[in-house]
Amino acid sequence: MSSVNLMAREVAAKIVFYGPGLSGKTTSLRKIYETVRPAHRGEMMSIATEGDRTLFFDFLPVKVERVGDCSVRLALYTVPGQVFYNATRKLVLQGADGVVFVADSQPEAMDANRESLANLEENLFEHGIRLDRFPLVMQWNKRDLDNVLPVEQLRQELNPRGVPDFETAATNGQGVLDTLKAITRLVIKDLRAKRIVPPPRPVAPVGGPKPAGLEAQLTQHLQHRQPPSVAAPGGHGPAVAMMPAPTPVPHRASGSFPAIAPPPRVEPVVAPAAAVTQAGPKLLGAASALAPGDLFDHARAAEAAFIAGNYSTCVTACTDAIRRALAYAGEGTLAQQAFLLRVDGADLLRVQGLGNQTHLRVDDAAFALYVMMQTFVRLNAVGLPASE
Repeated sequence: MSSVNLMAREVAAKIVFYGPGLSGKTTSLRKIYETVRPAHRGEMMSIATEGDRTLFFDFLPVKVERVGDCSVRLALYTVPGQVFYNATRKLVLQGADGVVFVADSQPEAMDANRESLANLEENLFEHGIRLDRFPLVMQWNKRDLDNVLPVEQLRQELNPRGVPDFETAATNGQGVLDTLKAITRLVIKDLRAKRIVPPPRPVAPVGGPKPAGLEAQLTQHLQHRQPPSVAAPGGHGPAVAMMPAPTPVPHRASGSFPAIAPPPRVEPVVAPAAAVTQAGPKLLGAASALAPGDLFDHARAAEAAFIAGNYSTCVTACTDAIRRALAYAGEGTLAQQAFLLRVDGADLLRVQGLGNQTHLRVDDAAFALYVMMQTFVRLNAVGLPASE
């Protein structure tokens, strides 16, 4: 199962290369490893044996560009092909989000291909997953050899479901990246259907340098977040990109919080009308960027109210968000929850007191935002809320 880091806005997905022994699983991962830029890959681990080149698994984390509000990191594994390593294969398969089945195209390997595919279906079923509802791509490997089986025969024998399939030659890398791109597309689609990855936002195409190497192939199907833009009144004239005002941070002095002047006015940045075709999403503020997923809307509401000058609404949203955030520390009084998270009790009392005041100033709202963000930081430091 994929893991979600709501604080870092990152989704980690696991893809397993499955198939009979010596079908080309490890060689495929090595070619991917050689293609990915060093900054976008982790260390590749492999244990070779006399009977097969992978005893346990290969692991290759590949960073993929952002999808909606989240970045995606792929963890690529292979499994040992021999039948007597089934317990290991089952262990590696646990928590997978997608599978690439690497089939040997040679006629003498057909029985091993069938056996391995049946084993994949059986092991997935033991994990509560049906193969016919699982992201799967078929890789017909060793197409560079002579006397290989026709692709149509391989499809008839091994791919009656009609999932995406690719002819590959792992030794020279032919078709391997196309296979990876296809399974990535299916995994992202499946994660979106499960609401693990946010749905894509419509954006206008924007020029600029394109990513090189593997990223260029993986990101063809991904949506990128663009800078926010607001059309000029009436739909004519230049478009205006609005930057949110910076959040004032209160300064503690002699046990009290002095008044803070309103933030300086930020002039809009004017761009030519032809450069922007439609409005994009709003930029995240500091509070919403720190907020856990369940409190994201509260943080955005507090920021919007502060920017609009509605300080009473801002304090109310912050107070509610702080109370909900402290609840992650477990049952108990508010003071006990604050103590466990190391949130300053005096700050907490002051924020609660602001909720009873009628006329609030900008420094009151700024202080409430400050305490809310401090609470989010404490949650992050102790790993709450825990991702499933």
